[in-house]
Amino acid sequence: MSRLPLGLLQGFVLVARTGKLSRAAEQLNLTVSALSHQIRNLEERLGRSLFDRGPRGVTLTAEGANLLEAIGHHYEGIEHALRRYEGRHQDAVTVSVLPSVASSWLVPRLPRLVGKHPELELSLHSSVSVIDFDREPTVDVAFRYGLGSWPRTKAERLFDEYIVPIASPSLVRRMGGLPGTSLAGWPLLGDPSGRWNDWAEAFGMPLPSRYVARFDNTEHLQRAVLEGMGVALGRLVMARSLIECGALTVLCEERLRVTEAYYLVYPKRSEAHSGVARFREWLLAEAKEYEEGLGDGTRLGAWRYLP
Repeated sequence: MSRLPLGLLQGFVLVARTGKLSRAAEQLNLTVSALSHQIRNLEERLGRSLFDRGPRGVTLTAEGANLLEAIGHHYEGIEHALRRYEGRHQDAVTVSVLPSVASSWLVPRLPRLVGKHPELELSLHSSVSVIDFDREPTVDVAFRYGLGSWPRTKAERLFDEYIVPIASPSLVRRMGGLPGTSLAGWPLLGDPSGRWNDWAEAFGMPLPSRYVARFDNTEHLQRAVLEGMGVALGRLVMARSLIECGALTVLCEERLRVTEAYYLVYPKRSEAHSGVARFREWLLAEAKEYEEGLGDGTRLGAWRYLP
């Protein structure tokens, strides 16, 4: 038993996972007949029936289920460990990105990346979790929002984030026009991060006795603003395209830079990846152009920035 070929166990695990001899055989580059012979060989060596055969495939017997529970996670661990040694195409780049940043900032700019580097094969993985590059060996870089410190990674700042009071044009009309220097009397919406406290401290605005509504989700908050429910402090990266197209209106000239910023984050192994180098160069140039546009305010029409 100690000399049981590991190849027999690999075939067993794949058949158990797929429930189909044909599908498992394809993954192993074997014929169905050869794999079926392997499974029977394993059953004979163990003296146990591992599968019940049926017209629609195979199902594990009680003995087969026990064996899969005992060895299945070991094979998953081996597969995961071996992924980092697979050959990586230098033109293929996998990016982990926050969904909100992907839709509002990164994706609209990707046609320019394709125009400059048509040879790159970019894969976007949307995730709100902090990426662990040791556990995700196929991910090359991450686009993240935070304070710039992630363990065992290099983080390069791309651009800052600002918050501004935003409302729908319909609400502005109902309120009789822009508020000028005060938001007194305007319906305010509470945000997940409590940014109104920061805004009040920075610009001397008294906080309201109550908010029209409070939200614990930024997407829901922005939707409420679009529907004309009230005023929110919007994160510029998420709201800017809606401001530019006229769906949202900025209510005053002030803007407040927050502590967090956007970063390109990657592990040491990605430093030697030529595709990552090309993507990084392009991304840094896009980030610089974006931040320069914030400085002069020309891309938001009548929205003027304080120096």
